[in-house]
Amino acid sequence: MIQPFPPCLVLSPPLRKMVDCCIRANVRINARQLTVANEQSPMKIAPLKFAALLFTTITVLSPLGQAQPAPAAVTQPAPLDAAAPLAATDPALTAVASPIFKVTLTLNGRPAEIEMEDLGNPLLLIQTTRGDLAVELLPKDAPQTVDNFLGLAEGLKPFIDPRSGEQVQRPFYDGLVFHRIIKDFMIQGGSPDGQANGGPGFTIDDEINAVSLGLDLMKVLDEDGYPAAVLGIRDQADFQQRVLLPLYKSMGIDNETTLQTRIADVDQRLRAMSVKELFELQGYRYSQAFQSRAPLRGVIAMANSGPDSNGSQFFITLADTPWITGKFTVFGKVRAGMDIVDSIGNMPVDAEKRPLEPVTILLIRRIAI
Repeated sequence: MIQPFPPCLVLSPPLRKMVDCCIRANVRINARQLTVANEQSPMKIAPLKFAALLFTTITVLSPLGQAQPAPAAVTQPAPLDAAAPLAATDPALTAVASPIFKVTLTLNGRPAEIEMEDLGNPLLLIQTTRGDLAVELLPKDAPQTVDNFLGLAEGLKPFIDPRSGEQVQRPFYDGLVFHRIIKDFMIQGGSPDGQANGGPGFTIDDEINAVSLGLDLMKVLDEDGYPAAVLGIRDQADFQQRVLLPLYKSMGIDNETTLQTRIADVDQRLRAMSVKELFELQGYRYSQAFQSRAPLRGVIAMANSGPDSNGSQFFITLADTPWITGKFTVFGKVRAGMDIVDSIGNMPVDAEKRPLEPVTILLIRRIAI
């Protein structure tokens, strides 16, 4: 969901002019390692200079009658060897190794053999006007999220109808659209009114384990002063908004005089801080009760407008997306139909990233195994 950031403090024009052109990093995932390609050169953060200059105020805008599914046939009930994890130097991009079960079902009018981690996991059919997908949900990773999604999809959980304002109970997702498509990133749906801020009239908390994602081991700045790629920092204003301001607040720094007397403390804290600690300063809460998944290509995750603001909106990734690690609850994986997801992701969109041709979710139902 797209929400404007609140007014924020940014650096004075002289420093902004000096460093503003430096970053806007495009993250690419190679087969064996994570690399960062920059339009110019990556920005080095000089905490003392960033901290010491005068503040001005600006506002920054965020980027961010059908047949029931037929039962599936389990053709190989015994687990095979564990799936190999994605080879990557960044722990946030490491896949979870799990047993594999082979399941055969009919999808888009033809037989399809898919792999599942656990035959006890819900397997869903997502039927759209562009074709069908099979998605395995992961209740051990995100139990509350899976219960919420299934309850809404199957009409078991009440929600507030945005048109009448009344509480209703019916299959929530039937007839909704994918209202937001960002090429090479994700497709997003689940808004009852097709708008960016639509929801079911309630929210649920995140279910994310920052430790299993390796965020406790990543530093906000590397030894040379470069921001961690997982942060997705675009420019100095972005760094000010997402890194320095939460840090200042946690240290009780709310004016320039206090800041100038504590510059050394700020510098020391910034260089020692992990990505997990930074995200917690931004309001995210983590639990080691779950084994969180990296946001690799083909996962399904909850969309949100900040910490613990999940409702009904979800997105499916079109590529590995390390810059969103630790901020969105991953609760499933597309097991068949990624060609359909890709075709949706390649559709023409308008300036607000809405597809020019509507893509409707006809139904989301559980497939019997």
